[in-house]
Amino acid sequence: MNNEIHNRKYLKEFRRKLRNNPTKAESLLWKALRKSQLEDRKFRRQQSIENFIVDFCCPTEKLIVEVDGEVHNNFINNEYDFKRTELLNKLGYKIIRFTNEDIYKSLELVLEAIKQEFKK
Repeated sequence: MNNEIHNRKYLKEFRRKLRNNPTKAESLLWKALRKSQLEDRKFRRQQSIENFIVDFCCPTEKLIVEVDGEVHNNFINNEYDFKRTELLNKLGYKIIRFTNEDIYKSLELVLEAIKQEFKK
């Protein structure tokens, strides 16, 4: 992993705060992803890549999973998310997004959708 773009020191405290104060949806998803439970893939939570902190990242798959709450439902955040996704795609990452509601109501479908993104 290229340390120049991952886990930049100036983001360390912010990453720690995010990990220690997850949303309910993030906690639910993390319980299903942690300890390589999902098809033996290791996920990290609140990983920074470049100047962005992503919710969940599977480095071997170059897969980012984002959990979006209501805060993402406005023009400014949509624009930010678009530009962020564009840059992360250029670095070779694939980003998939789920809403909090997706996690609460259909966790099994969310996990299945994540598995579909794995390179076999």
